[in-house]
Amino acid sequence: MLLIACPFCGPRPELEFSCGGQAHIARPGPPEAVSDAEWAQYLFYRDNPKGLARERWRHGGGCGQWFNAVRDTLTHDFKAVYPMGAPAPETG
Repeated sequence: MLLIACPFCGPRPELEFSCGGQAHIARPGPPEAVSDAEWAQYLFYRDNPKGLARERWRHGGGCGQWFNAVRDTLTHDFKAVYPMGAPAPETG
């Protein structure tokens, strides 16, 4: 079983977590100036990298907090976890 290091609770089993998708997506705006194509891009299109991905995660089976993580999509190794609103750390 994979252990995920919750920044609030420490390492916990993966079954306690859920992925919320790609992190650091800026909402377009103001709404009256955004085209339908721009809204569609924001709502439906996400990166699907092979390698390091920056994602949002929620510890639903524990503290309930959201946090960001850098995860390798090939090995599923978590390279870093960091609070929401913080910039993504440099990872190699």
